[in-house]
Amino acid sequence: MATTTLSRSDIQLRQEEESANNKVFGFWIYLMADSIIFGTFFAVFVVLLQNTTHGHTPHSLFDLGNAFAETVALLTSSLTCGLAMLTLKRGKIGATILLLIITFILGGIFLTLEIREFLGFIDIGATPQSSGFLSGFFSLVGLHGAHLSIGMVWMLVMMFQLAFKGSTLETRTRMKLFSLFWHFLDIIWICIFTVVYLMGVSL
Repeated sequence: MATTTLSRSDIQLRQEEESANNKVFGFWIYLMADSIIFGTFFAVFVVLLQNTTHGHTPHSLFDLGNAFAETVALLTSSLTCGLAMLTLKRGKIGATILLLIITFILGGIFLTLEIREFLGFIDIGATPQSSGFLSGFFSLVGLHGAHLSIGMVWMLVMMFQLAFKGSTLETRTRMKLFSLFWHFLDIIWICIFTVVYLMGVSL
């Protein structure tokens, strides 16, 4: 009977691959937990949506053009992030970093539009303290913006790691985790655009 012997390098490689798979599985658990947190914030927003205390309302505040521009920027960044993942699998480090730079710029455009919207609301007195509706709005949309800011810092770290380490199992795993996180934020934003903006202005 033939026996198969594994070299030390093969065993180490299998262990590293198993560790990478465990990291991805653990990250999925984190995303599910984060989904519950966002779900709670969505529920609070819906409950408080009509609690405007006769002040600023979604219809009087929201600019669907600005929200649509944010959506286009973020969905396009999701496309470039996916392309970056594909180019990394092919070992094209330069193209991967370039696509991440484009993703970073698009994320920056999104955050700029969101911050400008927040400042515009605050400038006319529509602050989180003004009503239950605005508290729910700033909490939910701000939570997403905070996640996106963390993602952009993560993206910068990824670009430096790819530039110095190249395509390794470690960098590919980290890129996979980042890609999952970024696509997750895109899905959350689609829900925000639908529930917060579209549903808000229709009331």
